[in-house]
Amino acid sequence: MQTSRSNISIPEPIRDVFSSFSPRWLACIPLSALIVVAWHTAAVAQGFEAPADIDELRVVLDSIFLLFCSVLVIFMNAGFGMLEAGFCRQKNAVNILAKNLIVFGLATLAYWAIGYGLMYGEGTQFIGTSGFFFSGDPAAYGNDAYPAAVPEAISFLFQVAFAATAATIVSGAVAERIKFGAFMIFSVLLVAISYPITGHWVWDGGWLAEMGFSDFAGSTVVHSVGGWAALVGAVILGPRLGKFQDGRPSAIPGHNMGFATLGCLILWIGWFGFNPGSELAATANVPYIAVTTNLAAAAGAVTATFTAWLKDGKPDLSMIINGVLAGLVGITAGCADVNYLSAVIIGAIAGVIVVFSVSIFDSLKVDDPVGAISVHLVCGIWGTLAVGIFGTGSIVTQIIGILAIGAFTVVFSAIVWTVLKVTIGIRVTAEEESIGLDISEHGMEAYSGFVKEAGVFGSSGAAPSSSGMGATFK
Repeated sequence: MQTSRSNISIPEPIRDVFSSFSPRWLACIPLSALIVVAWHTAAVAQGFEAPADIDELRVVLDSIFLLFCSVLVIFMNAGFGMLEAGFCRQKNAVNILAKNLIVFGLATLAYWAIGYGLMYGEGTQFIGTSGFFFSGDPAAYGNDAYPAAVPEAISFLFQVAFAATAATIVSGAVAERIKFGAFMIFSVLLVAISYPITGHWVWDGGWLAEMGFSDFAGSTVVHSVGGWAALVGAVILGPRLGKFQDGRPSAIPGHNMGFATLGCLILWIGWFGFNPGSELAATANVPYIAVTTNLAAAAGAVTATFTAWLKDGKPDLSMIINGVLAGLVGITAGCADVNYLSAVIIGAIAGVIVVFSVSIFDSLKVDDPVGAISVHLVCGIWGTLAVGIFGTGSIVTQIIGILAIGAFTVVFSAIVWTVLKVTIGIRVTAEEESIGLDISEHGMEAYSGFVKEAGVFGSSGAAPSSSGMGATFK
């Protein structure tokens, strides 16, 4: 029995839906399905399969988390550059920006070739001896392969961002008189050799880790190492022309407080990759670490503001910036190990310390244009000690770790700076320094075409400042 077409009944709702589309649109439905199937097949063919179980999904999420944190830490290079450029003179802006940009490229290659192997390669309690010229093979570092663990590549990316930070710290302390080539060579050697060896002691089960030394995100491993290298460099290099007159420090103010403030804010944001990322996994502890980090930064800003106000009679913007960064460095070691009140106390003390530290180094005739030594070295030491006071670490062990890493870094830095000084030289000539490193080292100006009026920028190209301090973390 045949059924006539007129007897076939299509429900009215479906008929209304199909009547809204032209035949061309209806033809797209099977085509879309075909594309989806083809895309899925191609993804599977390339190895991008959906996680098979909850453990593999967790590894994927950890990998994405670490990638996000790596990008935040790498972006801190923009903060470093803006901050240092703002607190130094106009005639050296190009040189400062060039240093802060090239140092990440140099650090990446040096850490890829040598540093990562020395720091995380299988070896002894003192040094890694495998995994040079990073290839992504986790076996050289004693780690599981994906999907049991995050890909070794993302671990490398996160760690190289930290390594570059240690080298960048040095840039601010030697600013406005260092030869560009000498700075590049020192940065490569610091990241390739010194930083990874001491890092291995703490973060890869080395002898300090065995003793119980605790430095969660690097108050000593990163910041104090950069600070020690900066201190040795500043001492061997000597002060800028005109910094000390008749035995007293003279103000050499920076040229752009807007740049410096923006740099500080970028670094504050970047620290949410620095500290929470050091959890190395997307755990429930990450928000806690973020809060302790933020509390310490806020406390440091407030106490530094009022300390400088009481000490010098005015609320100095440069010291507000110093305080933020001092609090951040101070909490870096214990951000996962102290409670919220302790984080506020640690940051608050760091904010007070940094104000007086800047004055002390000035009295010792150590010229640090951006206060890198005060913020990174001094507050890094304080933050590491604070783990033994407010956290679960032993104060004796913390002191041993500080002294051991400090001694190694000082000896290494002194040798490298001295060799560079007697070979290629590390300081520009007095004439080149007077002209400015932008012209003498790079042959260009940061603000070409802008009028420099006497009384606005003067002969030095530096904008006036109420405090004349212009010093902060790099």
